[in-house]
Amino acid sequence: MARDRKRPLKLKTGSFDRNLALARMGMIAGTQMAGHTVRNFFRDKEGREASDREFYREQAEFLADELGRLKGSVMKVGQMLSVYGQYFMPPEAIDVLQSLQDDSPPVAWSDLQPVLVRRLGEKRLAELDIDPEPLAAASLGQVHRATRRADGRELCVKIQYPGLAEAIGSDIATLTRIVRLARLVPRGVELSAVMHEVQEMIYREVDYMHEARMTKEYAQRLADDDRYVVPEVFDEYSTDTVLVTSFEAGEHVRSLAVQELAQERRDRLGRNALALFFGEFFEWGRVQTDPHFGNYRIRLDESGDDRIVLLDFGAVREFEPTFLQSYFDIVRGAFDDQPERLVRGAVGIGLLRPDSPQHVYDAFVEVGMLMIEPFSDDAPVRLLTESGAYRWGDSDLPRRTSTAISRAAISRWFRVPPREIVFLHRRLGGVFVLLAVLRSHIQGRPLLKDYLSRLS
Repeated sequence: MARDRKRPLKLKTGSFDRNLALARMGMIAGTQMAGHTVRNFFRDKEGREASDREFYREQAEFLADELGRLKGSVMKVGQMLSVYGQYFMPPEAIDVLQSLQDDSPPVAWSDLQPVLVRRLGEKRLAELDIDPEPLAAASLGQVHRATRRADGRELCVKIQYPGLAEAIGSDIATLTRIVRLARLVPRGVELSAVMHEVQEMIYREVDYMHEARMTKEYAQRLADDDRYVVPEVFDEYSTDTVLVTSFEAGEHVRSLAVQELAQERRDRLGRNALALFFGEFFEWGRVQTDPHFGNYRIRLDESGDDRIVLLDFGAVREFEPTFLQSYFDIVRGAFDDQPERLVRGAVGIGLLRPDSPQHVYDAFVEVGMLMIEPFSDDAPVRLLTESGAYRWGDSDLPRRTSTAISRAAISRWFRVPPREIVFLHRRLGGVFVLLAVLRSHIQGRPLLKDYLSRLS
């Protein structure tokens, strides 16, 4: 029986406890793999394929359940594997690992309160009245609402789980072996290289000083743009493992209040979400790459000028000019129906090999043209309004794109994408999902054309 992932956890921070738990996971994964191999020996081809699909799902469920218990970097690795793994892991495993994105139980307040005393000091902490019930819980930390006693200012206190940063390296090394034992990654994939990229990303996300800087930078860049809200950082309460910001009210994207907005207001929110992403990437050269809906709120306004509240800047990534230029070639090539330019950009960022055969190039062009569909001149008529706006809520574009990527990834010429692509597309996919949830109707081509023209 699956455990209740919302029940508060006693956090395993000691190296002995964590190593024991990880060793147990490895032993069970290896034993299950051995038993599956023996049973498959007596099955026909069709039976083996069905058995493999069920085995991958069970192994992933076991892994997700155990990672959810440990939290910290090992759970974050599971989340990142669901992002990277789209390019090489069985779909059954991806479906399960994606549950780690938004199904994280909180850590008991009795574990975190003494940690907060040590990090801020009793005098500073006494200035705040903190609600022991978390607003949100994630793999690396959780957020509590607070009130500053002096003036009643409402705050959010983000607390990193104790002992987390010190365990990242050893956790990832051990988990790499477990994933191999569970046979969730096919032979030939350089899992160590993937895990190295994941490790760097996790180190970035546990650097709360970096997150504070990025929050301030976004606040400065968007200070005069009334479409967005960015929290204020309170340096006097913040450390390298505690981040205190202003509490910014807003509705969840899936809330009834947002879903029942008039079409015009949902369209405006969708355009603003797209414009933010395009501005980040094409103008700033940096992107907040975590599209989790917990990182966004919608602040409703009676006048209809609703605003997007932006939260959590720990996953902001900066992109090198060489990458930006090559990716610009990919987008521009797809936008202008120039396959040669699209392929040139893909080779430039290391996604395709220069000596790939034509059919590999053709498969990549198919993916590129699919992703540009909402911004093209020849989107399917069934997905367009009478005025030519793309109806995001009726589109199955993510599924079609995923299928095309899976077909392309079968080829031995296909490379696991560089981390820049993985995390950029993670955010892009999140924007697409947001527009679908808002059921926005948007004429995206003029919007994208405007940004592309600034770089031409």
